[in-house]
Amino acid sequence: MTMTMRPRERLLFEGADWDFSTLQRIHDACEDIALNELGLDVYPNQIEVITSEQMLDAYSSTGMPLFYRHWSFGKHFAHHETFYRRGMRDLAYEIVINSSPCISYLMEENTATMQTLVTAHAAFGHNHFFKNNYLFKLWTDAEGILDYLDFAKGYITRCEERYGETAVERTLDAAHALMSHGVHRYAGKTTIDLRQEEKRQQERRAHEEQMFNDLWRTVPVGKAKKASDSGLDKRRAALGLPQDNILYFLEKTAPRLQPWQREILRIVRHVAQYFHPQRQTKVMNEGTATFVHYQIMNRLHERGQISDGNFLEFLKSHANVVFQPSYDDRRFSGFNPYALGFAMMQDIERIVTAPTEEDRAWFPDIAGRGDAMAVLRDIWANYRDESFISQFLSPNLIRQLRLFHLYDDPEQTEGILVSAIHNERGYLRIRRQLSREYDIGWTDPAIDIVDVDLAGDRRLLLQHIVVNGCYLQENDTKLVLQHLADLWGYDVLLQEIDSSSTVAREHTASPRKIGQ
Repeated sequence: MTMTMRPRERLLFEGADWDFSTLQRIHDACEDIALNELGLDVYPNQIEVITSEQMLDAYSSTGMPLFYRHWSFGKHFAHHETFYRRGMRDLAYEIVINSSPCISYLMEENTATMQTLVTAHAAFGHNHFFKNNYLFKLWTDAEGILDYLDFAKGYITRCEERYGETAVERTLDAAHALMSHGVHRYAGKTTIDLRQEEKRQQERRAHEEQMFNDLWRTVPVGKAKKASDSGLDKRRAALGLPQDNILYFLEKTAPRLQPWQREILRIVRHVAQYFHPQRQTKVMNEGTATFVHYQIMNRLHERGQISDGNFLEFLKSHANVVFQPSYDDRRFSGFNPYALGFAMMQDIERIVTAPTEEDRAWFPDIAGRGDAMAVLRDIWANYRDESFISQFLSPNLIRQLRLFHLYDDPEQTEGILVSAIHNERGYLRIRRQLSREYDIGWTDPAIDIVDVDLAGDRRLLLQHIVVNGCYLQENDTKLVLQHLADLWGYDVLLQEIDSSSTVAREHTASPRKIGQ
């Protein structure tokens, strides 16, 4: 990548100490490089300096600056604090919020070098990715999320005052248990509008806290009758079945929920939807931010704006961030998204600027293009982890990372099959298999609501399509299904369907009293 050299400039800081004027100089210097040399496009930045305890608190509430209260956040706080105080873990140097303005939290304990690194990483790397990646454009509303969270926090507080903390807590517990099944996966973005949310909530309360559904009023309460296939199809069509967004279905259809409980389900759905893109872009998001901070810190050193000593401090921290334990290391727990993402970004830069013949054969569209940042910006905007890895993991990086594909057949008691090695067919298989590890359509259980026995006991029927022989974990399924039955108000049946299209397992739950 070609960089314009400038005369050496004055140091932004000396030593480890900093003040707020130093932070302003750091921000402005990073901004100059990010916008004018790297061509980044970012939301306005808001930098907040917080203590380690405030960072622990942010950890506990999923990193959101405004969030409702829940007992699980306190549990997480105690857990993180215990490990931190004992020296058994470090805290993140930063937390960044996908909002406009983009809010970056810096720990006050950070040195001046670390504040520079964090500003480059979060305020410009993550910020650019949040603003430009298509998933975030499709699913999130950076302009409205802070106002909506403020509304949600106030609404739940008012519910606690009116209906009691226990009733609200039970509803939140059930909603959180189903949070991963509260996302519209295939629809377009629905903008969160604070004024519309408040107006809709007030209209519900105007109905004297009662909701009556004609669908349920007309249901006969006598003995169930077997429905014809055409009648079953019509019933499913009327209810929008099958439906994979379980929280949405409960919010709209559960017969015994109070209006305030439906509103809480809607709030939890909106929060789940907000985090949906982040689940699909962990490698790309962290890889982008790490690549950006690496470029900015190197340019600051080349310009003479940070000293050799401070640059060595940065390199040590950067090396820790991208450290990847080997498979036989006791610290190994899978791929470090920072390491994999950063390695792929650097490899793409190499392919664009100094390709080999192998690169030209595998990546004819980008090999030798010359403008690495233009190619990277396009990739950052138009891919997610699964498609990014399946398109841009190169044979060179596969060899460098020493990747192989191993198959451990549970039916075999001896040996492990090496099913992909370093040849052309092996590279394709390794890339395909690794990309699947980041495809939520492959890794998340596919559970749909498929029917409701309206003519009888109103039992809710769900089906889980078993992929790769991966059945649901028995104890977790039992607990989550109980929460589902509590919200639905009637019995729930979950069937697990194997590859032969037969029911392999069944799980049931009956409702307890909730929200009373």
